[in-house]
Amino acid sequence: MTALRRAPLVAAAVAVAALACLPLVYLVVRGAGAGSEAWSLVLRDRTLALVARTVGLVAVVTTAATAVGVALAWLVVRTDLPGRRVLGVLAALPLVVPSYVIALAFIAAVGPGGASAELGLGGGRWVYGFDGAAAALVLATYPYVFLLTAAALRRLDPSLEEAARSLGRSRWAAFRQVTLPVLRPSIGAGAILVALYTLSDFGVVSLMRFDALTRAVYRQYQSLFDREPAAVLGLVLVALTALVLLVEARLARRGTARRPGRERPVAPVALGSWRWPAAGFVGAVVGVALVLPVAVLAWWVQRGRSDLPALGDVASSAGHSLLAAALAAGFAVLAALPIAALVARRPSASTRLLERCAFASNALPGIVIALALVFFSSRLLTPLYQSLAVLIFAYVVRFLPQALSGTQAALLRVDPQLEQAARGLGAGLLRTFARVTAPLVAPGLLAGATLVFLSTMKELPATLLLRPIGFDTLATDVWDATAVSSYAAAAVPALLLIVLSAPVVWLLQVRPRADREGREPSPAPSSG
Repeated sequence: MTALRRAPLVAAAVAVAALACLPLVYLVVRGAGAGSEAWSLVLRDRTLALVARTVGLVAVVTTAATAVGVALAWLVVRTDLPGRRVLGVLAALPLVVPSYVIALAFIAAVGPGGASAELGLGGGRWVYGFDGAAAALVLATYPYVFLLTAAALRRLDPSLEEAARSLGRSRWAAFRQVTLPVLRPSIGAGAILVALYTLSDFGVVSLMRFDALTRAVYRQYQSLFDREPAAVLGLVLVALTALVLLVEARLARRGTARRPGRERPVAPVALGSWRWPAAGFVGAVVGVALVLPVAVLAWWVQRGRSDLPALGDVASSAGHSLLAAALAAGFAVLAALPIAALVARRPSASTRLLERCAFASNALPGIVIALALVFFSSRLLTPLYQSLAVLIFAYVVRFLPQALSGTQAALLRVDPQLEQAARGLGAGLLRTFARVTAPLVAPGLLAGATLVFLSTMKELPATLLLRPIGFDTLATDVWDATAVSSYAAAAVPALLLIVLSAPVVWLLQVRPRADREGREPSPAPSSG
């Protein structure tokens, strides 16, 4: 790749990285413009209380979700759990259920005036506040830890444990001293995802009436004409997220790289009398995280037939959701390609800097990105204010790291000699990419695109603030109906959102697993 031919690629990568950092630059400039008032806002008692509540929520949710995810992964992959294949698929499916839908299910099932109260079992106000928010977020986020840990367990060389057992170690000692250190990077990566998700969550804390930073930012944005306080609170949120990413980086540096072992059958651990209690535990988690939300939504539909939304309105919102998600997925992959190509083919300090700039958007919750784009589009790009283009741009910035991870991992697995051979035979740069590189990286591109698609379908705060007038999505329909306590009207779009998102999890989890079982095993792609 000559310097002349590389110039357009570098220019494209720099442009993408600069655009991805645009919301963060806005927050820094706006926060600095507040001067001493910014510090007074940050240091006042209410802000410090918001930070303390947010940090407490993140700590509890991350700890609990990690414990649940690791336990489920070990039971499903390494034991003789009854029906473990089916339970393994079901344990991943809560990923398609938006966290705010799980929160709604909790409120409807055990909240005051909910189903349990109508059945004479009593309903508690515990669902509102910290306890309810933490419970809903644990159920919404444990699949991140479960999926990464289960994948690591499947790739783990069983000879390591066998050697430890042959030296007289008990099964628990072998797991603690041999298996757990190897799994620690995957568990840590899942825990980081849980922490980032909890920090950026808006729907759950709003429905559960728990004062977290995201809810405070949204309230400041709505109630004040001067949005500098919202920008300052957004910077506080970004600072907390950056702290989480710093912890991730330090853990990654401490971790030791280990090559995955051969994917060969491993004798499952016999649970004995614990088989059915363990199956009951897995079933209970799946029941509360997946079956309960679907059952509550179906119950609302059955009870409130007279309040159901018009079929045409729901179909229109579904079309808007699919359109926005498809556009975001496509543009995110296209935006990720130049940076991924440079990092994979021309690694250097400058290309790594571009990569880090692109990943900086991972530290920006949707509500913070929306806040920045409202400013730019309303003041500097007035014709684009509340346009579909700005909304798609927000999605791309928000979920660019997901597309970049899949694309970059796929490019790293392509032997550069194949491209060099095609170029040596006279093929141009574009033809080489189309005929050689693209078919080989297609699975990685698809994985990144499907992750962006799924995340866009569920995204709420950015959609609420940036959507064009009349551009309702399934997520905003659920939110708008819930705001006026019209739960039957909220149930239909929520159910449809789950139905449309479920095939994506099949693409990410079930199909690759089936492909591995039908082919010679190969190392799994990096999660980025």
